[in-house]
Amino acid sequence: MKEFRSLDALVRARLRAWPHCPPGLARGERKRWLRGRPAEVAGLCHPFLKLPGHRTLRTLPDGLWLHFGGTPAEPFVDILAVEACASLSNLLDKRSRFAPSTHALLAVCPMLWLLSPVGPTDPTPRWRATGILRAPPMQAVVLPVRDLRVLYALKTRHYNSFAAGQVPQAHEYFMPMDALVAEDAPDNPALCALLGRASAAANFLGAE
Repeated sequence: MKEFRSLDALVRARLRAWPHCPPGLARGERKRWLRGRPAEVAGLCHPFLKLPGHRTLRTLPDGLWLHFGGTPAEPFVDILAVEACASLSNLLDKRSRFAPSTHALLAVCPMLWLLSPVGPTDPTPRWRATGILRAPPMQAVVLPVRDLRVLYALKTRHYNSFAAGQVPQAHEYFMPMDALVAEDAPDNPALCALLGRASAAANFLGAE
């Protein structure tokens, strides 16, 4: 079994094995999903989140999945972020970045990322896979975030303490760290069920 020097390295390695469509989502939502983070190629800029007007303050989740929607005239993204928290203070810091706000959250998709292929076995350029871009981009594409869901992974003692006394916000989901870094995590029925509830389709009767 491969050894990892840090928890961050282990989390990134496991999340790279997740498919482009997050596990557990309804059948009708599997199109137009792309995994934005963690980066597959070192040095290539990958999508990140920011607030309007900020050039340096960026949010770089451990995992970031983007679901492209709308039309070429009015595009948007729904996102699923995954954050591994090694301490409770780390959790509080990361929760604050995704707290409900009157400010619009933006997803920035770098040009080189959009021009690159979807994956090793799929040569389709990412910009074409989004379904909302009519031509190869000449610059980064900045899209408003319509819907946000965040999955937090906590060490067992922190998870048990948090689950016993806290009430998550509507966009928040929690799981033990051990389940996140398991090699079979994408096939875990409990994780699939949890992320299935993190889909907007879960709020509609009979949605698929």
